[in-house]
Amino acid sequence: MQVEEARRLLVEGLGAGPEPPSPESARQVTAQLAHPGTLGPLVRRLSVGDLELAECVRLSYRHVLGFDKLLLLPGAPRFMLRIHFWHGAAGAVSEDIHNHRCAIASAVVRGRVRMECYEPAADGVPAVAYRETIDGPGGAWRLRRVGEARLRLLHTEQYGAGRSYGLAARTLHRVVSEEPTVTLFLETAPQRSVTDVYVRSRSRVRDCGSDRDDCGSVRDSGGDAGPTGGNGRSGGTGRTGEARAAGEVRSGGEVRSGGAERADPPPKTPLPPAVYLAELGALAASLGY
Repeated sequence: MQVEEARRLLVEGLGAGPEPPSPESARQVTAQLAHPGTLGPLVRRLSVGDLELAECVRLSYRHVLGFDKLLLLPGAPRFMLRIHFWHGAAGAVSEDIHNHRCAIASAVVRGRVRMECYEPAADGVPAVAYRETIDGPGGAWRLRRVGEARLRLLHTEQYGAGRSYGLAARTLHRVVSEEPTVTLFLETAPQRSVTDVYVRSRSRVRDCGSDRDDCGSVRDSGGDAGPTGGNGRSGGTGRTGEARAAGEVRSGGEVRSGGAERADPPPKTPLPPAVYLAELGALAASLGY
């Protein structure tokens, strides 16, 4: 696939009107682009390094959670298409519950991820709520404590190679990757300027939700087909684990606001051009191109 053809698919799939795209339309176009016969030639073309390399490298970095975010096709403000390389449990840091500024979609290319969806609930597990902002594209993340909250787990879903999902901007979720994983990740047009981040208490979250087959705004399609598969996040996510800044639960269920304020996440670590090109080249080769 040529780069301009991929751009055309994104524009047509997401629409050019004033309304933000739906999670389902984002999922559909992401799943189409993630097909090995489509993604392989596109990544190989980009790995040559003669197309928008400087812009793509500038906005590619090692995420604070330990995975690499590689920009494939810049198209702000309508879309940003990325590859996420998750390196598995060895370098992983637990992700906090969060939502996004925009509708997103992710398709697993290799490996596997687990996604948990949540909702606020009086009988949920305790957490500390933060509002997160970002200082422009590629900028630093800022966190502001909002207060205490409780969240209930709605649904847990496993996504392997060939599966994809779409999420509405405000859907609360967290993603866990315990093995080397690659995902194609799509950010759509921003719908707001902040995201919500919930840092859970030291007690583990237990599944106190229902056994529903969906989780609110999540749209899912496809099966665990193909030999290889992950997920990503967009728009600023300084989520670095559970509870060092959260309150502790007393035996009677009362929440005590203990611990220090959650610090702003560390600066992003830019990826050198050689690493960017090498990771794209390895992915293209693994897809047969």
